[in-house]
Amino acid sequence: MIHCLLDRVAESSTLTMHELSIMQGALNQALQQARQAGAARIYEIRLRVGVLSGVVPEALQFAFEAVTTGTIAEDAVLTIESVPARFWCAACDREFEAANFFAECPGCHACGGELRAGRELELTSMEIE
Repeated sequence: MIHCLLDRVAESSTLTMHELSIMQGALNQALQQARQAGAARIYEIRLRVGVLSGVVPEALQFAFEAVTTGTIAEDAVLTIESVPARFWCAACDREFEAANFFAECPGCHACGGELRAGRELELTSMEIE
């Protein structure tokens, strides 16, 4: 199994060891919860991934296919919900979305703000049998 996994990793230039280890951790958590529930199969795993988390969703998808081989999650669906970056502007007393860390409040044009969302990386739910 290790050789197959390494072969699949070598096939993709988009997959990084970062996403592979993250996906392995998420799968381990899902498998543990499925075992505790007495499940024989995992049909779907749902993740929330913030746009500022540093994780590439496409690489996570590829990693998922690689790490689920031979497990009760083999052939399962991975659903990834993207979480936008939201910042809080204390000057305007309002929340706003931005595409990156260099956020500018659209109300007062102040730079920065308190990051309220966008760095999530969470296993939110799964469908089991």
